[in-house]
Amino acid sequence: MNSIVTTAQTGSRNATKAYDAGNAKSVLQVKGLEVTYYTDLGRAKALDDVSFNLGAGEKLGMVGESGSGKSTMALAMMRMIKPPGRIEGGSVTIDGVDLMALDDDGMRKARLDKIAYIPQGAMNSLNPVMRIGAQMVDAVRSHMPRESGSAIKDRCMHALRSVDLDPSVFRMYAHELSGGMKQRVCIAIGILLEPKVIIADEPTSALDVVTQRQVMETIDRVQDQINAAVILIGHDMGLMAQFVDKVAVMYAGRLVEVSSVRDMFTAPNHPYARALISSLPNLDNKGVFQGIPGLAPSLLRLPGGCAFHPRCSFAMDKCSTVRPEPQILANGRLITCHLFDEETRQ
Repeated sequence: MNSIVTTAQTGSRNATKAYDAGNAKSVLQVKGLEVTYYTDLGRAKALDDVSFNLGAGEKLGMVGESGSGKSTMALAMMRMIKPPGRIEGGSVTIDGVDLMALDDDGMRKARLDKIAYIPQGAMNSLNPVMRIGAQMVDAVRSHMPRESGSAIKDRCMHALRSVDLDPSVFRMYAHELSGGMKQRVCIAIGILLEPKVIIADEPTSALDVVTQRQVMETIDRVQDQINAAVILIGHDMGLMAQFVDKVAVMYAGRLVEVSSVRDMFTAPNHPYARALISSLPNLDNKGVFQGIPGLAPSLLRLPGGCAFHPRCSFAMDKCSTVRPEPQILANGRLITCHLFDEETRQ
C-alpha cells in the first residue's frame, strides 16, 4: 500500500474550494453533473457527481473502459441525453453561461457557437443525400439567419481549408470521401462558429494509424487557431500521451483521477489509473501483457463503497462500505480513493 500512497503530497482536501478557486481562469466549468437511466431492470446512474475545469487552449483526455461514462458525459454537456436517460443535476458553464439553465432555443444556439461535438462515427453523422457544403451552410444559417450567402460560403470554405481539405469538397457527398476526409469535415463543421469548447468523441476510431495522426494534428492545429478548450474521449493511451495536456480517468460514472499527462504516465495515483498504465505494452517487457482482473461492474448493480474495490489489489476494509469522495492534492491532482484519506496517511 505504501508504494502507491507515497506518490501523493499533503495539502488541501477540500475539492469544492479548489474547484471554485480555478473558476476565474477556466473557460469551462463542469460541476456536479449527474445522469441517470431509468430502465425496466432498474435505475442506472451513468454519471455521478462529475466536476472539472478546463482553460482556453487546454486539451483534456478522457479515458476509461467502455461503459465508464465518457460518452454520456459528452452528450450531457451538449444536453443530448435521450429518454430513458435524464440529466438530474449539475451545471456546465462556458464563459459564465450555464448551459443547463438555458431553454431549448437557447441551447440550440449554444451548440456550435459555445460548444461543439465531433462525433465518433463521421459517416453516420453526415447526411448521405446532401452535399457537404449544404450541410455546412445549414449549420451557419441556423445561427446567423441575416448573414449573406457569400459570407456564409466564405466561412465554410475557410473552415475546410483549416482542416486541410480542398474547397472542392464543398460540392461533394459523404460517400465520395475517405474516412479521414469525413472526419475532417466533421471537425470543419465543429469549428464553423469558433466555439469555446470542442468535444471530440473517439475521433480516430476505425481509422488507420497514419490517418489517426493526421486527424489529431488537424484538431491540434484548429484548436490553436481559435484557442478552444478540447475534450478528447478515447481508449488510445498513446494518442493521449502525444496530444493532451491533462488526463481524466473515469470508472463507473465517476472521475477517479485527473492530473497532467506527464504525472499520469509517470506516477499514476489511483489504483485503477495505475492498472490502466501498467496494462500498456512496453519495450522493457516484450511479449508480457498485464491486464486488469475482473470486469467493470454493471451500473444497475454497483458494489458498495468504492466501485473499483472488487478489482483493486490495494483494497481495505472501508473500501467495501464507505464511498470515497473527491480530494484535491497539493499538486492539483484530483483523486477519489481512500488511500489518500488523511486518516490513512497518518
